[in-house]
Amino acid sequence: MTQPYRFGWFDWFCLWYPPGWLILFNRHWQHYKPDEGGWNWLEYGLFLLPGGFYLALLLRWLRLKVRSLVQSPAPILNTEPDPVYQKAFQQEILTPIVSRYFRATLLDVENLPEKGSLIVAMNHAGMCFPWDFVSLGLLLSQQRDWQIQPLAHPIFFDHPWLMWWLPKGWAQVLGGLRAERRSFEAATNASHAEPRVLLYAPEGWRGLSKGWQQRYHLATFDPSFLRLSLRDRVPVLPIVCSGSESLHPLTVNIPWLARWLGMPLFPLSPLVLVFVLFPSMGVWARRTRLQYYIQPVEQPWKQVQPNGKTQARLTYQMAEALRSRLQIVIEQVRSKE
Repeated sequence: MTQPYRFGWFDWFCLWYPPGWLILFNRHWQHYKPDEGGWNWLEYGLFLLPGGFYLALLLRWLRLKVRSLVQSPAPILNTEPDPVYQKAFQQEILTPIVSRYFRATLLDVENLPEKGSLIVAMNHAGMCFPWDFVSLGLLLSQQRDWQIQPLAHPIFFDHPWLMWWLPKGWAQVLGGLRAERRSFEAATNASHAEPRVLLYAPEGWRGLSKGWQQRYHLATFDPSFLRLSLRDRVPVLPIVCSGSESLHPLTVNIPWLARWLGMPLFPLSPLVLVFVLFPSMGVWARRTRLQYYIQPVEQPWKQVQPNGKTQARLTYQMAEALRSRLQIVIEQVRSKE
């Protein structure tokens, strides 16, 4: 049995020094899942220096290249969801970040159901690592004994940059689901023995990439979550997040550069120069206060009885109605700030 991960002085330093967050993620993984191809101590030290990440990347690439020539391939790591590791990561890494740095809180907790599967639909902003959803997953798991799975863009599973930053299979082991139709439909299927709670962003990448000027305006909702809610009778739990818009402030998206780099967005802000010097800050975000306003649970199938001909139009109308209601909540929250 692996001993729990304990924060030492270096870990606390990494927590409060922005380029160190990536070190924390990888050190924690290596504690529970020995990874011969992962970063080593010399490379970690280079993360903390301006431009050092590029040298660390070169050293690691050379080290793995030489090892592949003189040794047999390392065993393939198991990338299946691991509830034990998920719990350890939440308690030992996410809790100090979410509670001390993002100061995240759940509000209107009385609207949380006690049990059953759910699709959690929340606004999405920040133009950075999805800390709004990561923090929500932690807070919900502290309130209920739920199996929580966020739907994440395939970039978190396949993009070569993230495969160098983070351990291979990291997103899958932590329970992430590809934000693709097949994965989404399989996750809501009623045949699962255990209830599932899916974290879903109806705005998709449109919300994340809408930029600083549109940070308080909800983008068009993709109605796929309502179609699956109607099909499988999975309740929808709307949640409004306040504070996520300040995770990466004063940001605009550069679509053509994002396409050239094979990314869904490319955020440009005064912080970009810092990111160029410290690429390990890719998982970092500005300190803010994340507040989650839980709305009453909705059961769309009780409102209507769709048929095949009207399904697409109906779910679009329902998605627009929900977007309008959440936009009103956002305006109400802003007026109280």
